Amino acid sequence: MKKYISLLFLALAACNPPETKEKVAAGSAFIGQNTVSILTDSIKLMNPSADQTLLEKGISHAASLWRSEDGTPAEFSAFVKSNYIADPAKRSEVFKKISSYFESINGNNNEITIDLKKNLDEATGEIDEIDRMFGNYSVGAHLSDDLYSNKIAFVIALNFPYFTLEEKEKLGPSWTREEWAMARLGDYFVSRVPAELNQALAVAGGNADMYIADYNICMDKLRTDDGKQIFPDGMLLLSHWNLRDELKADYADRVNGQAKQEMIYKVMEHIIKQDIPQEVINNHDYEWAPFSNKVTLNGKAVDSKPEPDTRYSHIMNTFRAMKAIDPFNPEMNTAILRKFSVEMEISQEEVEALFDSFLSSPLLVKVGQIIKERLGRDLRPYDIWYSGFRARTSFPEEQLTAKTSALYPTPAAFRAGMPGMLKKLGWNPGRAQYISDKIVVDPARGSGHAWGAAMKGSVSHLRTRVSEKGMDFKGYNIAVHEFGHCVEQTISLYDVDYYMMSGVPNTAITEALAFVFQNRDLFLLGLNDNNPEKEKMETLDAAWSLMEIMGVGMVDMKAWKWLYANPDATPAQFREAVISIATETWNKYFSPVLGVKDSPVLAIYSHMVNSPLYLANYSYGQIVQFQIEEYLKGKKLPDEIDRMFSQGRLTPQQWMMGAVGSKISAQPILNKLEEAIK
Repeated sequence: MKKYISLLFLALAACNPPETKEKVAAGSAFIGQNTVSILTDSIKLMNPSADQTLLEKGISHAASLWRSEDGTPAEFSAFVKSNYIADPAKRSEVFKKISSYFESINGNNNEITIDLKKNLDEATGEIDEIDRMFGNYSVGAHLSDDLYSNKIAFVIALNFPYFTLEEKEKLGPSWTREEWAMARLGDYFVSRVPAELNQALAVAGGNADMYIADYNICMDKLRTDDGKQIFPDGMLLLSHWNLRDELKADYADRVNGQAKQEMIYKVMEHIIKQDIPQEVINNHDYEWAPFSNKVTLNGKAVDSKPEPDTRYSHIMNTFRAMKAIDPFNPEMNTAILRKFSVEMEISQEEVEALFDSFLSSPLLVKVGQIIKERLGRDLRPYDIWYSGFRARTSFPEEQLTAKTSALYPTPAAFRAGMPGMLKKLGWNPGRAQYISDKIVVDPARGSGHAWGAAMKGSVSHLRTRVSEKGMDFKGYNIAVHEFGHCVEQTISLYDVDYYMMSGVPNTAITEALAFVFQNRDLFLLGLNDNNPEKEKMETLDAAWSLMEIMGVGMVDMKAWKWLYANPDATPAQFREAVISIATETWNKYFSPVLGVKDSPVLAIYSHMVNSPLYLANYSYGQIVQFQIEEYLKGKKLPDEIDRMFSQGRLTPQQWMMGAVGSKISAQPILNKLEEAIK
């Protein structure tokens, strides 16, 4: 199987087509303010009873999107007069029709995309070049262009204009559900990005996905410097997820656990620094001694070459594809702004300030001291993944895997077990079956993920990795997390009143439910921790885990800020910058807690490569999870989950107010942490 994608695809992802500059120029203020003002006054006279605020906003927004190829200013004025809907009842009727049309378009495009990416995402055998070509094809790349060309986009922009995040926060609490849904329709047409740029971004993202999905380390081929094998035969771990999870599990190994952890940490360092020999990536033929970085074949030393900054090239290709889109988003003209203020609907500055306040808490130093005492040794960088506060470390990994592999020998067996899991969590049999019927389970090529449906009648896809020996505990733990995602995807599609409100405010919210499920993985296996200090342990674990994921999120954000400041950098320069950022972040926040300086380990997360600027969602997800878990105490979990996630796509802060009665904050977990430490 090929480990690397063709250089042609990498080049395409970085290209900015020559005609794009012309499109940028054509897109600047074609409809002047004078035309907008005259037209607005004219429409007001024609429709004196119309909502004046919506009228002004709609005409201004439609004008900002109109280009020379769409028609003259006079043709724009005629279009507005012909298509403006003044009657609220008629506007509501048209809105419902548009919603139905978009459900069909989004839903069917989603199904096509799932089919085209099937051989890339699922363990269906060898990936051929034609699989890559179809898998990287974006079926909806030209949709936006088409809807502008046929003027549908302008009808929507005119009658259902875009509201900024600030406006949604201010006006949203007084909106009806239909007004909220109409505002979400307004989010559809905020900018005009040429199809070739959307396609280039899809190619860059697809290539990064394939690179990560195929980045396995053959652990049974790792050797100590004196030639010893310390990992079992057949162990193949995907970076970084499986490496991290093995490292966590090794805390339960009192004999070889620390030696394994030191070796995994060294592997991670080589991946980050890109001096890992390319011969040992996803290759069973070679033995590799990570500490000396020597490679052998059948016991004989061989010359090896380091991976040629492929990891950082993928990030830069995605960055360039996103940067090419920047000029077509005048209000949100960086990928950073779009990821946070638009997608996450929380500003990047707010995110960074929250992370800084939590990571700077002196309470974390005290948690580090507790872990040091529990381990009976000085802390090491990989102890950011310490799992000793969690109940699962009371059970040997082999025992847990024996149980999960017997219960779930195949993906089909996991699907068959889903109704029972939901019933265990408290859903009644009918509701448990209803939700489970809308989820299918596929064999994952990577570690696993959840892909939601986009129209009623379709199903969510839970992708999970199951070996010939059955589902090991690591895979089960991830599968339960993804099951939480799929349950959210089902509730927030099928149980939300308006299609335009379907989904959740951002991925942090869906991550929260995934964590709620994952936190109950042992319970779902029938294993209970009767430790009277369980709640205290869970608080310590939550705080420590949040510290770790906030750190990697901070590195991700700072790396993208560096890219925008240095857009012409080489992959090698970017590599050195990421290592420097990771080390500086470590020394500022983590060194005082763990007592170790200059570790680059915060840069290991694969999300940095194939899910740029996503990592902050995990931190927010854990904060939201903690608040939800606190709220759920003494209440019926299924009733509350059904209620919360049927709210749909409010802004995150308004969703949280409706869900638990307070906004997103790390203070509740810090308060509980202080109690736990006392």
